[in-house]
Amino acid sequence: MKQVRIFSLSILILLFIGCSGSSNLANPNLLIGKTWILSSFKGDLDISKFSLGSPLISFLEEGRLAGFAGCNNFSGTFSLEGMGLLLDPGAITKKACRGTSDTAFISAMDNVKNFSVEKSRLILMDGTIELMSFIPKKD
Repeated sequence: MKQVRIFSLSILILLFIGCSGSSNLANPNLLIGKTWILSSFKGDLDISKFSLGSPLISFLEEGRLAGFAGCNNFSGTFSLEGMGLLLDPGAITKKACRGTSDTAFISAMDNVKNFSVEKSRLILMDGTIELMSFIPKKD
């Protein structure tokens, strides 16, 4: 009888550990199929420095990524592993842009290591440092 209790307790512990571990995995459905519009950049809510329009990012099927960096468009890839997120803006158009906001946005994308989604807000981070946040674009 004691062996049955120990066995049952072991199974419960394994189930608990397995279930709690899976909650840390990224759900691609949180990202894919939505277009996200920039709401803050490096802690700054004033995104008027993007004078040609707010940057956008779209996570597409099969790890594809597309968007607008404030002047130039990009088309690349992304990969998810656990809560880790790596972005590769890939091909970028070469329009002449005033200022450096476009370059700063692409550079921030290169530094993204993880993300969270909180109350319909996508937060892209480098560890614990928030690089930028987005809200879903309304059609």
